[in-house]
Amino acid sequence: MHVELRCRCGQLRGEVDNAHPYGHARCYCRDCRAYARFLGADDVLDAQGGTAIVAVPPDAIRFTTGDARLACLSLSDRGLLRWYAGCCKAPIANTARDARIAYVGVIADALEPQDRDAAFGPPRFVLNQASAEGQVPGTPLATAIGGGRIFLRLLAARLRGLRNRAFFDVDGAPLRTPQVVDAPRGA
Repeated sequence: MHVELRCRCGQLRGEVDNAHPYGHARCYCRDCRAYARFLGADDVLDAQGGTAIVAVPPDAIRFTTGDARLACLSLSDRGLLRWYAGCCKAPIANTARDARIAYVGVIADALEPQDRDAAFGPPRFVLNQASAEGQVPGTPLATAIGGGRIFLRLLAARLRGLRNRAFFDVDGAPLRTPQVVDAPRGA
């Protein structure tokens, strides 16, 4: 099943194949909050400051329209690359800085809701629970299983030589130069 990926204004569109997802989690880290808030996209955060993220291999993503609108920021010189639509500032995904790490954390709100829920279900585990802006039910076993599953899939992708071609060029450079921003990370 292919789930539509789109920015808020619809100028950037694509699709995500759900054939081999790594997992669906809710992240409460300060950096995910800072990313959303810097873009003025507080609506992707839940009441405790968490962001739903669907982790997939990079070959599961294909941009179909408006990929020139894709923009990139980072919260530090070495931090994750945080991809967004430059046209409407919609958060799209997170990647490592290294194209050899075959991981894309798609912001769940960038996916068509009905198809997203059918394809990936609800978030199954939480990450960075201690950084939440309020009480969040823990999922220790689900987090261990989900984290282990992501690690094993990353390892398998590395052994197969899979590279991130959705957000990086053939030489391994990001498709867009990351803008390093100083966004308050707060509590």
